[in-house]
Amino acid sequence: MTATKKQLLPTEGDIMPTNQIENLILDIRGQQVMLDRDLANLYGVDTKVLNQAVKRNIERFPVRFRFQLSDLERDKLVTNCDRLQMLKHSNVNPFVFTEQGVAMLSTVLRSKTAINVSIQIMDAFTAMRQHQGPWQEVVRLQPHGDADQRTVAKNALVEYNNLIFGS
Repeated sequence: MTATKKQLLPTEGDIMPTNQIENLILDIRGQQVMLDRDLANLYGVDTKVLNQAVKRNIERFPVRFRFQLSDLERDKLVTNCDRLQMLKHSNVNPFVFTEQGVAMLSTVLRSKTAINVSIQIMDAFTAMRQHQGPWQEVVRLQPHGDADQRTVAKNALVEYNNLIFGS
């Protein structure tokens, strides 16, 4: 009996909500990235298969598209993300893909599912940028005169929540 890879996106017609994909996007080294294992789940392949496809086409994945986490970065992820506890005992650090790396994955995996999933992931990255934009503007617009940093941060958070969730 062979086990099949559980796919987060079971069929071509299904659309995964953007916010579910956004929850898989991490900020590492100042970049928004996704773990190879999360991408493999979305594409419905084993992580090993995904990384082998990348290695066969390594010229398409410069370090600005894909890089391997350091031990320290992996340990921080394990400490901060309960869903990543299985990485604690892994002898190989995961690779992460930037938005450009994800776009390149669809050309390497070459399936209808890969194209559809990549489009959904691109939408999630775009949504994340849109969420960041107002936050950065609010922080930039806050008065920094004599106010202490806690007040500035609190006011920025309130303004950000108003922009995102309405008040």
